Amino acid sequence: MNEAPEAGVRAPAAAAGLSGRTAREHLRVVLGVRELGVLIALLAIIAVFTLLNRAFLTLDTFGDILTQAAELGVAAVGITFLMIAGEFDLSVGSNFAFAGVLLALLVTRHGLAPVAAVGLALAAAGTIGLLNGVVTLATRIPSFITTLGTMMLWRGLALALTGGWPITILTTSTMLDVLGGRAVYSTVRVSALWWLIVTVIFWILLAKTAYGNWVFATGGKREAARALGVPVRRVKLVNFTLAGLSAGAAGFMQFGRMGSMSPVWGDGLALEAIAAAVIGGTSLMGGAGTILGTVLGAITMAAIRVGLVMVGAPSYWYTAFLGAVVVVAVVLNVKLEEAFAWRR
Repeated sequence: MNEAPEAGVRAPAAAAGLSGRTAREHLRVVLGVRELGVLIALLAIIAVFTLLNRAFLTLDTFGDILTQAAELGVAAVGITFLMIAGEFDLSVGSNFAFAGVLLALLVTRHGLAPVAAVGLALAAAGTIGLLNGVVTLATRIPSFITTLGTMMLWRGLALALTGGWPITILTTSTMLDVLGGRAVYSTVRVSALWWLIVTVIFWILLAKTAYGNWVFATGGKREAARALGVPVRRVKLVNFTLAGLSAGAAGFMQFGRMGSMSPVWGDGLALEAIAAAVIGGTSLMGGAGTILGTVLGAITMAAIRVGLVMVGAPSYWYTAFLGAVVVVAVVLNVKLEEAFAWRR
C-alpha cells in the first residue's frame, strides 16, 4: 500500500526533471545560435533610433533599410562563402565598379542587347573572381595580398574605360527597372528582391548540400579535409568565383537603382562586406559562418546608416558607429561560443 503514494511522489519529480532538462536544452540551443550576437545588436540599434525618432519604426523606414542593404548584402553573401573557406577578397569593390561600368558601356556605347550585356558583364565579374583564386593558389601568396593588388588593377581599368566619368542613362529603361530601379512596395526596390533570391540560393548551397560541407571543412581543418577527399583547391576556386559573381551582381543592382554607374563607386565595399559577415558571426579564421548571420549583419549596417540620417547626425559618424557595432557583435559571438563550446 506504500507503493502507490511513493510512485505518486516520484512522478511529479520525474516530470519536473524532464521539464527542467527540456527548458535547459532550449536555452542552450537559443544561446548557441551564431546569429544571436548580431540579432541583439540589431534590436538595440532599432530601439535607440526609435527613441530618438519615432518615424524610424515604420514600414517605409524598414523598406528603405532593405533597399539600402541590398547591394551590400549580395556582395556580402559571396564574401561569406570565401571567408568560411579561409580566404578573403579585397577586390570586391573594384569588381563591383568594373562590372557595373562594363555593363553600362556595353548598353550605352556599343548598343548591345541588355540580356547579352548583363551576361557578358557577369561573366567578366566571375572571371575576375576566378583569376583571384588562380593567382592566390598558384603562388601560395595570402589572398589578402593578391586581392589587394587586383583591387587596384580593376579599379584602374574601370577609371580608364570611362575616363573617370560616370555613365548615366537619362531615359526610362526597362533594364534599369528590372535590375533594381523599380519600386515594388513603398520604399522597397526590385534590388531587395534580387537580394532575397541570391540569399536563398546561397543559403541552400551552404546549408543543404554536400558542397556546403566541403566549404566548412576547407576552412576548418584543411589537412583533415584533404584526407577525407574534399577537393580543397577546387572549393576555393569556386568560392572566389562566387565572390566575383556576387560583386558583379551588386554592381548591376546599383546601376539599376541609381540609373548611373561611376568607376569610383564601391570603394570600401570589400571591408563593409567583410564587416557584415563578421557582425553576423562568420569567423575571420575560417570554418564557421552562416548566410542568415550575414544578412542580419548587412541589415544592421543599413539600419545604422538610415538611422543616423533620420536623427540628423553627420555622415562621418557612420564609420565610428559601425566600428563599435563590429566590436560588440564579435565579442558577443566569441563569448557565446566559449560559454557553450561543450555543446559541440
